[in-house]
Amino acid sequence: MNSLLKVCGFVMLFLATNISLQAQSQGSDFWEKVDVGGGFGLNFGREYFAASIAPSAIYNFNPYFAMGPGLSYSYVKDRSLKSSIVGGSIIALANPLPIIQLSAEFEELYVSQRANLDGGTFSDDFWNAALFLGLGYRNGPVTIGARYNVLYSDRDAVYSSAIQPFIRVYF
Repeated sequence: MNSLLKVCGFVMLFLATNISLQAQSQGSDFWEKVDVGGGFGLNFGREYFAASIAPSAIYNFNPYFAMGPGLSYSYVKDRSLKSSIVGGSIIALANPLPIIQLSAEFEELYVSQRANLDGGTFSDDFWNAALFLGLGYRNGPVTIGARYNVLYSDRDAVYSSAIQPFIRVYF
């Protein structure tokens, strides 16, 4: 897990340096075409806590197409289970009409789960890949829609369904 965080940190540093150098060489036009967004979640209850953060950025090549990276981290703890999920994604957005947004997003997650059960301790660390194809209604910086994970299987330990609703915001 520690080496994964180091690799993610190195990749983010490399991307930030590369983007900064591109922005300097291209002038101020570059940053005018970059939108940032992301998500944040917090859920708690009796002996339950969950938090997630998922920053992302896109580069608008033109009014019809954008693409960019994202990071995500989730933590869940209840009476017997602790789970950490860290990963990254790349998203491509197409806007054939101003109110319609199509998306394709590849996501790779590293999952670390620990559970204390009656019979002992259960531990599972694994990688999970997802490829989401989505369709949404777009109004300004907000898109509301649904996405479908074409790599989903019934044994998927990360997602409970292949179809997920979403709200996407980029500024």
